Amino acid sequence: MSQPWRQLLVPGGNVQDAPTVQNPSWLTIVNAVQLFIAVASNFVLFLNMAKRIRFSIAQPITIVGWYISAILRIAMGATAAGPLLKGIDFPKSELIWSQAFWYGIWAALLYFVDATLMALTFWGASSGHYGKEFTLTYNQRTLMLQTIIFLLELLIGARVYSAVEGWEYLDAVYWADVTMFTVGFGDYAPNTTLGRALLIPYVIFGIISLGLVIGSIRKLFLDRGTRRFVIRTEEKTRRKVIGTMLRRQHDELLQPISTESQPTGAKSDQPLSSEFERRKAEFHIMRTIQKKALTRMRWMVMTTSTALWLALWLIGAVIFMKAEAPYQGWTYFDAFYFSFVSWVTIGYGDLTPVSNAGKSFFVFWSLLALPTITMLISHAGDTVVKVIQYGSLRLGNITILPGDESFMGNLKHIISLGTFGWIFSDHWDSASPELALSKSFSKQRLDDFMSKNEAELGATAAASYSVGHQNVSRRHHKRHANAPSEHKYARFRNAHDELPTGTNFHFLLISEIQVIASHLKESPPHRYTFEEWAWYLKLLGEDEREPGTHCKVTLPIKKRESQGEGLDKQKLVWSWVGDQNPLLSLQIESEWIFERLTERLRESLLAERRGQLLSGAGDDSVEWHIN
Repeated sequence: MSQPWRQLLVPGGNVQDAPTVQNPSWLTIVNAVQLFIAVASNFVLFLNMAKRIRFSIAQPITIVGWYISAILRIAMGATAAGPLLKGIDFPKSELIWSQAFWYGIWAALLYFVDATLMALTFWGASSGHYGKEFTLTYNQRTLMLQTIIFLLELLIGARVYSAVEGWEYLDAVYWADVTMFTVGFGDYAPNTTLGRALLIPYVIFGIISLGLVIGSIRKLFLDRGTRRFVIRTEEKTRRKVIGTMLRRQHDELLQPISTESQPTGAKSDQPLSSEFERRKAEFHIMRTIQKKALTRMRWMVMTTSTALWLALWLIGAVIFMKAEAPYQGWTYFDAFYFSFVSWVTIGYGDLTPVSNAGKSFFVFWSLLALPTITMLISHAGDTVVKVIQYGSLRLGNITILPGDESFMGNLKHIISLGTFGWIFSDHWDSASPELALSKSFSKQRLDDFMSKNEAELGATAAASYSVGHQNVSRRHHKRHANAPSEHKYARFRNAHDELPTGTNFHFLLISEIQVIASHLKESPPHRYTFEEWAWYLKLLGEDEREPGTHCKVTLPIKKRESQGEGLDKQKLVWSWVGDQNPLLSLQIESEWIFERLTERLRESLLAERRGQLLSGAGDDSVEWHIN
């Protein structure tokens, strides 16, 4: 705000040595007003985050304040181009705009974009699309604090080096940014002994801060808050798949079997001979839908990240070209090359910005590039990297490191992977044994279904995603084998057996709650097999063998405000491919089971206590207040 907006550049002179022209008093006053409004708006937003001011009051104040700041900044930048050229005693062609002027332009852009996004957020909350609470998650709070620390270190370090090296403050900001991001062009470097001595701790702490910010950005993208987006994608895929099944009349698997055709546990060559087997087949259909939805979502996000990265690269190159062409004659390819060299932190130094617009935009551009590249790399690790990694393993199986599978099997799988499943689609998921159905549980029937509905549940571009889940079942057994707190009553998990009663049932619930509590700490979240789900549902009072609480999904499938939240207080008819199944809950599976097992234990203890009081066996002097 206090930096002059104008500089005098004589023909053949250096921009760094151009003297400044002081701002008129009216410009300083307007800048001060704008700064006051911006600080007040941010302070109100902070009070809203601290729950000192209601959402409905704080958000409009912040939005209006940011829009006013953007308008004032844009107005000053536009109108100052006229009044600031008046009353000077040198040719107008020798007057250039300083870095302070350009930083004001970038600030106006940020104010406008942030205010618009905040307005959309306020509209979404007011229209009921999501809650009005403004509660930061742990990852969001961590990222905010680490970003503030990083920016403070950058700006304070720039102030110190501007004094030590005799640089202009905004030139020192540009140097600090280039240094923190380890680009190191070499156009600015400390020449004093003190500056070089301070550089060592400054860079060490700066790189650590930058690394923490990058890690927090990645964690934020993996935050559970993104589960809502995952659930929406799964629901969309589910409705599409079920609709296709019903229209093609391939819905035999969805019809509950009202009468058990044989005693429980008996062997049979006939697929889907019982309701339990049908429910397991239905469960695996939902797992396949989940996998396809997650794969589709990850590639969609990867595409979006790539588009943002390319846009920032290509548009940034245009701005660098416009800024540097009058001073260095840059072409678009020069700017394109410079942007790439900067982005990958090579920093040859053969091309560096010298204009005030170029140096200020580099700081603005690099700070935007940080989350963009982090997001791109994060999503590439879940998609492109896994495809390349898995393809390399398959290629090795048919060349120098043959595996157990046949040569033709590996070759067909590579072709299927390279064509995104269009060729040899039956080989695209051959490395996913945990998703393949057991032969004793309707494998042939589901294979028929998959072939009939290949367009909906067939190959996708991310066939290799399944590799990351190959050890799910093995990890589960390892967890249960090593759980020191597991009670002896939880050792035999068979949904076909009768449950104990009384105190033994309470011990069983406590043991299972302890096991589930250990799963809550796992990352990625624990995923349960159908047998495990059948066991836990039986503890909750649901028997997968009984069709009384099961139903067939029909069209139209009505959307619910809260999916996967059934089975709470009353017996509802539901399906594993319906919108009330627990796999579509906003909670992860372990949380869903843990919460309901805890409630089941509370209700069981309360019922037993009431029975004791009614029979006179309890202590009448003790009053229970369990709600």
